Amino acid sequence: MQSADFVTDTSTLCIFDLESLRHRLDDDSDWWTVPDEELLEVNNGNIAFIGLGEDGKYCLEVCESLVETDISINLNCPSGRLFIGAGEEVTGEGLEPEALRGGMFLDLSPGIYRLAIYRKSPRLVAICFEQTSDGGENKFTTPVQI
Repeated sequence: MQSADFVTDTSTLCIFDLESLRHRLDDDSDWWTVPDEELLEVNNGNIAFIGLGEDGKYCLEVCESLVETDISINLNCPSGRLFIGAGEEVTGEGLEPEALRGGMFLDLSPGIYRLAIYRKSPRLVAICFEQTSDGGENKFTTPVQI
């Protein structure tokens, strides 16, 4: 199991392959705060935005498996290099994540993954990655919250 802390002022955890959001590199840094834009990228499997309900410091655990799950999200991982951390670090305005607010980079085999996400406590979020042959799309109608 890997773990890391991160701090968010937008109450948001994001998980994405850096290659999946290169098309957003020149967008405004807050492009993702527009619900339609957020849902477009989540439903295309380019990113998982997870609303946490409160700002502050959180701990992440990347686990082999989870017994309980709050939400599952499909995620495209074309390069296999993922960022997991604060929403503020999402690609935009010419910048890509650097884990300045904590979080982590995770290397996986390229492919499509099903993310299982479980809030173990108010400040602890567990994530499991399972490679899948299903499509990388999602069908959310509202932003994801746990």
